[in-house]
Amino acid sequence: MSYNLISKKEIEDAHLRIIPYINQTPIMSSQQINNIFGCEILFKCENFQKVGAFKTRGAVNAVFSLDQEQKKYGVCTHSSGNHAQALARAASLANITAHIVMPNNAPKVKVAAVKDYGGKIYFCEPSQDAREELLKEVMEETKATFIHPYDKLEIIAGQATAAKELINSVSDLDMIIAPVGGGGLLSGTALSNYYFSKNSLVIGAEPKNADDAFRSFNSGEFVSAGNPKTLADGLLTSLGDFTFPIIKEYVDKIFTCSEDNIVKSMQLIYERMKIVVEPSSAVALAIIMENPDFFRNKKLGIIISGGNVDLEGFFNTFET
Repeated sequence: MSYNLISKKEIEDAHLRIIPYINQTPIMSSQQINNIFGCEILFKCENFQKVGAFKTRGAVNAVFSLDQEQKKYGVCTHSSGNHAQALARAASLANITAHIVMPNNAPKVKVAAVKDYGGKIYFCEPSQDAREELLKEVMEETKATFIHPYDKLEIIAGQATAAKELINSVSDLDMIIAPVGGGGLLSGTALSNYYFSKNSLVIGAEPKNADDAFRSFNSGEFVSAGNPKTLADGLLTSLGDFTFPIIKEYVDKIFTCSEDNIVKSMQLIYERMKIVVEPSSAVALAIIMENPDFFRNKKLGIIISGGNVDLEGFFNTFET
């Protein structure tokens, strides 16, 4: 693998490597949603993926790419969300240990999932510095291999397989839309489009309240995420050293959307398609909602990145 580019064969190899351990998720559509926006939308439903999100693709590829010496010491990461669950599951499949640094305010349901997959959790204060400091200690103590949540080439190659499956099933898409936070999914999607389609535009979707990728892409210079506040809690991170160059070269445009339209998009998908999507997934539909002229009469593929909603917190809002 080169510094900022993953080969076609490496994505194909990643797909073969992970197929026994993932779901080849369905592609769904809603005629009602198509009628509302005046375009044809095909949803690649990674909310039906193992651990409920696309993250399992990259995690499995990264873990099963390790050599035997690395496997002896296990893997480690810091995450409060889907990557923590995905890495713990991938490690359990490979019969190795996953050391997961999680903030002490991480959702209980996600902590429970990591434990259920056999991950060893280390709690820290809820700050990036605290995460990184504790992870450094864990790495020194265990000699485990750090599996970055998004800025690792094996992770990107694994995430690319979602778009590869979409393109293999639907060959004539005008555009492919993926959410962007750290950029693992969007950069992988862009590479799969380059190698397996080339006919589609690749569009990133991001909350206005966390628009660092939008600003980085349009300025050509890295912009840090800082400390954004958005419902789309899976899109809070900055682009990485690998993901940013790939996105600059192979992505065509990034749109942003409001928090109100994220909620409206989630509601629309719930009501019309009867499926659960998390806010980070809904940004892909929200940008269509905000830019109808750009997408009208187009055939669109959307990567629904996940469906992990904190239902305990959701239902607590209804307690009296």
